[in-house]
Amino acid sequence: MTSKIPDLREAPRRQSGIHELSPPAQRAVDAAAKLAETLSSDERLEDVIVSRPHPLLVMVRRKEQAVLILTAATWDKTPEVLAPYAEQLTGFAARGVVLGRPSDTDLKKLMNAGIGAMLPAEPSIDELYVAVQQAFDFVDVKGRSESRGKWVNRYRYELGELIEIARAITTEKEIDKLLGLILEKARFVTGADAGSIYVVEGDDVEISRRQLHFKLSQNDSMSFDSSEFEMPINPRSMAGFVALERKTLNIDDVYDLPPGSSFGFDRSFDEKTGYRTRSMLCSPLVSSKGEVMGVVQLINKKREPKQKLFTPADFDRQVIPFDNRSEQLLSTLAAQAGISLENAILYEEIRGIFEGFVRASVDAIEARDPTTSGHSRRVAELTTGLAHAVERIDTGLYKEVTWTPEDLREIEYAALLHDFGKIGVRENVLVKAKKLYPHELEAVRARFDFVIRTIEADVLARKVTALERGASRAELEDLDRELTERKQELHEAWNTVQQANEPTVLAAGDFRKIEELGRQTYARLTGSMGTLLSEEEVRSLSVMRGSLTPEEYDEIRSHVSHTYRFLSQIPWGKSFSRIAPIAGAHHERLNGTGYPNRLHAEEIPLQSKIMTVSDIFDALTASDRPYKRAVPVEKALDILGFEVKDGHVDGELVRIFTDARPWEPVMGALY
Repeated sequence: MTSKIPDLREAPRRQSGIHELSPPAQRAVDAAAKLAETLSSDERLEDVIVSRPHPLLVMVRRKEQAVLILTAATWDKTPEVLAPYAEQLTGFAARGVVLGRPSDTDLKKLMNAGIGAMLPAEPSIDELYVAVQQAFDFVDVKGRSESRGKWVNRYRYELGELIEIARAITTEKEIDKLLGLILEKARFVTGADAGSIYVVEGDDVEISRRQLHFKLSQNDSMSFDSSEFEMPINPRSMAGFVALERKTLNIDDVYDLPPGSSFGFDRSFDEKTGYRTRSMLCSPLVSSKGEVMGVVQLINKKREPKQKLFTPADFDRQVIPFDNRSEQLLSTLAAQAGISLENAILYEEIRGIFEGFVRASVDAIEARDPTTSGHSRRVAELTTGLAHAVERIDTGLYKEVTWTPEDLREIEYAALLHDFGKIGVRENVLVKAKKLYPHELEAVRARFDFVIRTIEADVLARKVTALERGASRAELEDLDRELTERKQELHEAWNTVQQANEPTVLAAGDFRKIEELGRQTYARLTGSMGTLLSEEEVRSLSVMRGSLTPEEYDEIRSHVSHTYRFLSQIPWGKSFSRIAPIAGAHHERLNGTGYPNRLHAEEIPLQSKIMTVSDIFDALTASDRPYKRAVPVEKALDILGFEVKDGHVDGELVRIFTDARPWEPVMGALY
């Protein structure tokens, strides 16, 4: 019980408010005196103290419990004598007994005032004894019931807190945040002023060959800078001892360690800061496999958890040892925390493996297409930068958009892998830098060389014949001039072919020359006739923009379908389930003219629209394309503006992109 009876055994007589007593009052006082004498003489009540805190009142005390006895006349005339004990009577820390029958027969009123029994006006000693014992038993039972109720309420509160803590630490996946949460909650449930947390590192089977990595500390009473460090796991430190022994360590005062302790306490922090470390509770964080994952170390349990510790008096008054309940609570939390830490570390490892796979895939893509090296990473960085910018705006179409960390990581992965389908495109098409493949150009060159040699042989043969028949000098000079002119024509034709082979826009006249070369014939060694340029070569060299024929362009465009098909086969899980649809829609256009599915604006994911802007911007400004020059940033933004007017890309996203300038931190050195 926490309620205490006021000790009024020496209360002055003047409390009665009666200076000259009337005969009835005097009889009441005499009755109280006689009653006190009778109770004091009863040997069966040897464990109690009988007193008269008021002339009209008798108190029988047993430790912090009390029975208050008064006459019916006192209840009728001066009930205020019970006023100092009203809280105890109604709170069941004390019980009242009335001798005689009060004039007010409202028993409910008596009971509500804490009166538990009514005896005759002149009870026997046995009746008094039974009434007093029953009153004490009632108070005792009620007290224990109340104590159990408080314990149950405290248990329910602690259980609720542990459930909330379990929910919090099991949902946190970032290791540093999880460690901070574990330490914070451990301090909360135990009332600790400060604490530290360590993580076991190393792959050796023997834990003694690993390291304890000090990760962070917390202190309610003072702030200070702490840095991470590592120390060996051995019994010379408390944290090392706990990690090795895998059991909780409870120290009442670290300045007075138990005899024979293998560990010591480093006082340098206290000496440097003026803090006074006293009580300490250390517990291991153990995984589901029984492996020690870390150690949580709590410092200075406080009587009042909200009280700060500043002066030596604060430490003396507030700091107490950690009790058994604190140990139980910390052990329960540590068991949950150890498994959560194990899961977070596994999650981090899996994420590392996953990110390694993603980046290895990007490397594989770019190895097949060196001309676009770096494009996927730049698009990913531009896309995530634009996504952050979209989230920051508070006006316009996208003012309500917010992203979770998983959403942003999903966007990043989708952008990194948006060209993943290029592994399904033939490599010669993928890396085709000019309109003719190298082997095709070599074949054309060989054909031109053959025609030149054929012309030389023909003219020389005719010249020999002319000499044999005695041709004139002028005739021979005509043959030489014919050879020179025909060779010059072929050289010019070859230059036209080379110029047309570049992935630039051709002039109209150049197209006609290429078509004419496709009609010019020559005699093969077999006697059959061939053309200087085949029909397929003419078609390739006549491409108006870039280097790809329509069929090759379609094959390149098919990489988006391949991307979706390949990425759809990967079990991404719930967090990243939209990677394939996002990556597979980055070439769609708002007006439904994009590919591969001709989606309209409302069908295209916002993430894909964001990626489209970034993809176009990087394709325009990239300086690593051998077949085109890099476009200046301002020109690229103008082109994006034209894309908006044509209904290809989202104008609001282009506006945000232009204002946020996400290319500056990402590609400042490049642009």
